[in-house]
Amino acid sequence: MQTGTSTNSTSKPTLWTSRILMALVVLFLLFDSITKIMKVSAVVEASAQLGVNESQLVGIGIVLLICTVLYVIPQTAVLGAILLTGYLGGAVATNTLAEAGLFPMVFPVIFGGLAWLALYLRNRQLRDLIPVQR
Repeated sequence: MQTGTSTNSTSKPTLWTSRILMALVVLFLLFDSITKIMKVSAVVEASAQLGVNESQLVGIGIVLLICTVLYVIPQTAVLGAILLTGYLGGAVATNTLAEAGLFPMVFPVIFGGLAWLALYLRNRQLRDLIPVQR
């Protein structure tokens, strides 16, 4: 059984759309994870407002970095997407508990949707598993 990202029967425009979406998602996630690991002052302050201690940021950043790397590797992309879904769900929960407002709660959901859409567009096996009826 092949587990990697399969591009068989994927048109070039669809493949490029997938690549662009995936690049945007990955760049944002890398930026987010690295700023947490480096404990950038703006991230430390924003996290404190959400009730996240500075001492927890490195661990959170490393978890996000690992999930992102798994998402980028074709053979583990689906696992990475599943783990990112869990991570982003935690972000929704944290923002909800902190009463951060609507946008901080909705953004991770939209972002997770974009991550899955990018994978869905380029992975035939995923499209077979979750068919969209026309």
